Amino acid sequence: MINISELLLPSLIKVNLEAETKDELFPELVELFVAAGCIQNRAEALQVLEEREAKMTTGISNGIAIPHGKLPEAKQILLALGISREGIEYNSIDGEPVHIVIAIFAQVDNPGEHIEVLAEISRLFAVPGFREKLSSARTPEEVLRLIEKEE
Repeated sequence: MINISELLLPSLIKVNLEAETKDELFPELVELFVAAGCIQNRAEALQVLEEREAKMTTGISNGIAIPHGKLPEAKQILLALGISREGIEYNSIDGEPVHIVIAIFAQVDNPGEHIEVLAEISRLFAVPGFREKLSSARTPEEVLRLIEKEE
């Protein structure tokens, strides 16, 4: 089983996203990966997220979005997590703003791993009260503690 807490570095968690729209969000997420040294090619990473989003919204409902895609530069699965207190206009399935975003870049040659990560994320958010606790986290370390507690 995959542990999200082992894949998620504190430097890839932002508890105060500034984006108000999806168009502002994707560059903000990509910058987290770049600043953490996980990726170098901003333009390609942004294009991967935008192309996947064009197929179908990754705003799954209940204030959660999981933008994801396969990135040639990714040597392992990469995760970033962001929290927006105000909510982000996202064109979600339920039409509601997004408050928690988990971005995933998977390796091109290992598609199964990102399916496992998506399954584990779904399991975490099925835990009663988890989404609310995560939404109110104030530090990256608190986010990781909450995730570890439920794994």
